[in-house]
Parts: sequence; structure tokens; C-alpha cells
Amino acid sequence: MLSYKRSSMLRKYYFQFFLLSLAFVLFYGGHYTLIIAGIAIFLVGMLFMEEGFGLFSGGVLESVLQASTDTLAKAIGTGFVATAIMQSSSLVSIIVISFLSAELITLSGAIGVVFGSNIGSTTTAWIISAFGVKIDIATFAMPMVIFGVVLKFAQSKSYQGFGKILLGLGFVFLGIDYMKDGFEVLQQRFDISKFAVEGYIGALVYVSLGVVATVVMQSSAATMALVITALAANQIIYINALELAIGANIGTTITAILGALSSNPNGKRVATAHLIFNLITALVAVSLLYPLSDFTNFIASKIGIAQSDYAMKLALFHTLFNVMGVLLVAPFTKQLVTYLETLFIEGNIYALKPLYLDKVVINVPNAAIEAIKKETMRLYESAIEAIAHSISLHRHIFIKSPDIENVVKNSEISINADIDEFYAQKIKSLYSDIIYYATLSQEHMSVEEQNHVYELKLASREIVEAIKNMRDLQKNIFYYARSKNSYVKEEYNNIRIQIAKTIDVIERLKEHVDDLDVLSAIELLKESTKALDSIKNSRIDALIRENRVDSKMATSLINDSAFAYDVTQKLLQAATILWIKDKDIRILGAKNEDR
Repeated sequence: MLSYKRSSMLRKYYFQFFLLSLAFVLFYGGHYTLIIAGIAIFLVGMLFMEEGFGLFSGGVLESVLQASTDTLAKAIGTGFVATAIMQSSSLVSIIVISFLSAELITLSGAIGVVFGSNIGSTTTAWIISAFGVKIDIATFAMPMVIFGVVLKFAQSKSYQGFGKILLGLGFVFLGIDYMKDGFEVLQQRFDISKFAVEGYIGALVYVSLGVVATVVMQSSAATMALVITALAANQIIYINALELAIGANIGTTITAILGALSSNPNGKRVATAHLIFNLITALVAVSLLYPLSDFTNFIASKIGIAQSDYAMKLALFHTLFNVMGVLLVAPFTKQLVTYLETLFIEGNIYALKPLYLDKVVINVPNAAIEAIKKETMRLYESAIEAIAHSISLHRHIFIKSPDIENVVKNSEISINADIDEFYAQKIKSLYSDIIYYATLSQEHMSVEEQNHVYELKLASREIVEAIKNMRDLQKNIFYYARSKNSYVKEEYNNIRIQIAKTIDVIERLKEHVDDLDVLSAIELLKESTKALDSIKNSRIDALIRENRVDSKMATSLINDSAFAYDVTQKLLQAATILWIKDKDIRILGAKNEDR
């Protein structure tokens, strides 16, 4: 907690220092104002594009990523294509971390997507070098901004998303144009290229500058746009531009690590994999800088890039060294996964805090729903442990037993679990987190997805209510199940049997594939638990008339039978939501419940 607070304070002071420095440069460094404005506009454009693709794709990107990561080669290809189209490695990373957190994809698949995404992010350099510095790109920017603003106010989310994409592209183009004009103005008054440093000392200096620039701007695309426009304006030399590109690759992993600090262990593992990959790639690229530069010139001559077109050659170099990195590291993915799985292990895997939910996951609807469902299942498992102890049983003794009645009758009433303490320390905290994250996640969802999340919140509430009912029931079970009065003892054993059978049937139905089979099993169990309604079946009346139980016992039995009935119904309702996948069959189950 202390380190987290210290980190928050450092980020706060860092941001304040950055704002003061920026204000000083803007007011007293007139030569740089256009360049800084260009960077700011470019970054705004990237943000709009990222938001736009999130809306416009309508879950298509999530579906593609989920379906295309079962092999490393497919994962790399998917990461490349997705990032090349979306022009946002951060959006792809968010989805990947979200899916990994919800266990929708494997760690190996997530790493493959990161590898491919690194190559896909180099397409930004190709676009800028091919169009941004060669044509009057601002001419195309204005219509994009105008149409983008108009579409942003449309009713359809797809139109809104497309509008944001256009708006983003327009701002990106404007930003590039401002940077280009800024360097042309600066060139007339000041020649930065005089400070060029060659050799490996130059590599160290400019790689470091690339890292710093990317960390400050939180965008490797912005760094590459800045480098390419500076190179086109002859403000830096070609070899230093290559070194800056290597630094930008390292810098983008720093931003990923900062973003993963508040993520769960899987998020941290992906960020670590990204760092390892980019560091290895950068070390090899720096050590082979001049041979790689010569190889880039050779490839450029073969694909029609002019000898003097340094901007295009920089884009080619950026792609080549990232492809080289994938070829070097990808064969060792299995070993990398093994190593990463030893990192960030939770101190107490049984602690009831979210394992799948965090503020990254909830931004991706598919992953958010799966994560909420898994956390609700964890809530159920913990509740079942407490409920089993409340009826003085261990789960492994009666679950899947061929004769539960005999197991219950022959068990010793020796477990006196403190349900209040269990609820306060475990159940309540996880339930609160589920409701909190589930509510936040609904902001990004369609109506159908919101309804699904509502069902899961309902399931978690039913589980919690079942625990609360057991608090009232537990003391009397512990007391009367040891009574010398065989009749009251038998009635309380019947209560224990019905609760144990409910837990057992739910455990068995988890293995069913067919939803209708699951629903049938639940409906049959609901019928059998009606035996707990002691007033309707007049069983308690008979015991009173025959003086088998006294009035105090009778009252306790009537109340506790009602509590037990509620517990079984709430568990079955939660099971219907959690283990029946088909929405229509879940609705059918709910209608049967209403009857």
C-alpha cells in the first residue's frame, strides 16, 4: 500500500513538472511551438481513432482475437493485422490483457498477439513517410474533421465510431502537418543536425532520447511521426533517426508497464513479455546497427525506394528490426511462458479478492462478462464451503455420494463454523467488488450485454442471500441435530439432507453439456425441496398433536424449514444463471420459477 501511494505521488509530481516545463517552452521557446502543437494534435487524433475503432468494430475485434490465438503463428498474424488496421497497439493490448485476465486466451496466445502487434505498429511509420511528408496532407484533414464531427452526433454507435475514426485521422494528419511546418521554420533559424552524434556513443544518446520521448508522449506513433518529420526536414541525420526508432520501441514497453501496475498478475506478465521482447530486439538492433542499415538500403533498392528517400527507409528499418525480433524470440515462447508463470504469484490464492476483474478488463464487454461470471462462480464456491460447514459437513464427504441420506445421518455434528465472520471477511468483500466492477462494465455494453451482466449480479445477490439465511439456520442445526429428541433430530437431519442434495445436484449438473438437461435437473430438485415447506405438508402439525415435539421445537422447525427452502431456491436460481448458457432456456427457467 505504501509503495502504491509513493508511486501515485511520484506520478502526480511528474505530471506537474511536465505541465510547468511545457508552459515554459510554449511561452519562451517560440521556434518549437508549432512542433509541440503538432504533437498534441497528433496524440488527440490517436485517442479519437482508438475510441472510434472500439465503437465501430462492435465487438468484431474481440471475437477475432479470441478465435485466432490458439496457435502462436495465428496469434502473431492476428496481432499484426489488428494493429495495422486499428493503428492502435494500446487498444489491442487492452483487449489481449482483458481476455487473458478472463482466461479467454492463453498466455502464449497473448504473447503472440503482442509480437504481431509490434510489427503492426510499424505501419504508422509507413503511412507517415509515404503520405505525411510528401503531400499537402492538411488538405485531406479538414473534410475528415468536418465529417467526423457530424457523424459523432449520430444515433448509431457504428456511425459514432466511424465519425471518431475520421476525426482521429483528421487530427493525425493536421498534427503531422504542424510538425512538418514547425521543423521547416526551425530549419531557417536553427540546425539541430549539427548536434548529430555517430558511432555507438551516438546510439546510446539517441536510443535514450527515443525512450524518453515515447514515455513523455505515451505514444511510440507520436515519436515516430516526430522523427520522420524531423528527418524529412534534415533536422536529424539518418543514422540517428534509426536509433531514435529503436528507443521508441523500448519506450512503448515502459508505458505498457506503467499501465499494468494496477492490473492483475496476467496483465503484468504480458507487460513483462513485451519488455523482454523489445529489450532483446533493441540490443540486437543496436549491436548490428550498421549491418542492419546496409541491409535496409539493399532491400530498399530492391523494392523501389529511392536512395535519398530516408523517411521511407526509416519505415523499412522499423519493420525489419521488429520482424527480426519476432524471428529471434518467437521460437522460445514456450520457455518465456514457463518463466513468466513463476512471476507475480498471489501470496494467498484463497483470498477472496478479484482474480479476473480489474479496471482494464471491464472496458472490453466480452472479457468483462466472462470475468464477472468467473468471479461469481468463485463467490458460489466459497459460499458452498460455508453452507456445507453450517450443516456440519465437509463437501468431499457428501458430493457425488451414492447415499447422501446415510452420510448425513451418520455424520458427527462437530463443525461449528462462524458464518458471520466468514461473511464479513470473505463473502462481503468479493460480492462488493463484483457489483462495483459489473456496474462500471455496463457503461461500455449493448442492451443485451447489460442484461447478461444484470443476471450475473442477480446470481451473486442470490448467493449472498443464501449465506445470510444460513446464519439464522446454523445455530439451530448445531443445537437440535444433537438433541436427545429423535423426532426433532430427524427433522433437522432432513433439512441437512435437502441442502446437501441441492449442493450435490448443482455440482453434478456442472458436467452437463446440454442446457435442457441442466434445466430439467434443476426443476426436479425444486420439486423435491418442496418437502421443506413444513406448513404445507402438515408434518409439524402431526408431531405437535402427537406430543413428539414441544412448542419451542415446532416454532424453530417451521422457521428453519422456511430458511432452508429459501437457501435451496436461491442456490438453484444462481445455478440456472451460471451454468445454463442459452439465454432462452434461462428465461424458461425463470418463468417456471414465477409459477
